[in-house]
This record gives sequence, C-alpha cells and structure tokens, in this order.
Amino acid sequence: MPKVKTNSGAKKRFVLTGSGKIKRKHAFKRHILTKKTTKQKRALTHMGLVAACDVAEVKALLAMK
Repeated sequence: MPKVKTNSGAKKRFVLTGSGKIKRKHAFKRHILTKKTTKQKRALTHMGLVAACDVAEVKALLAMK
C-alpha cells in the first residue's frame, strides 16, 4: 500500500505538543480589527487546542494514526 501524504494546509496550521495534543491558532485575528475590542484581540492571540471531536479528522490530515 502507498504512503499517505500529509495535507499541506494542515501541516502549516497545526502543531503537535509533547503530550500528543494538537495546538491551533484562533480565527478572526487577520483583518477588520478596528471594530474588535483590545480584550477580544488579546484573547485571540493565544494558541488553542483542537476539540476532542475534531482530533481524529486532523490526525488523518496530518497522516497520523
């Protein structure tokens, strides 16, 4: 059976932590920032974790089991 290719978009967007969790960035931090509050923008700065229901799908895109 051939090797499974890693999805190019996924490998740029997700990072694997040492404990095996998958980190992601928050959306809504790219443009139209003038109408968002400073508190809202600051909260979007921090990395988040992929939800438990989406982990299997992201691992498939990253060619992990």
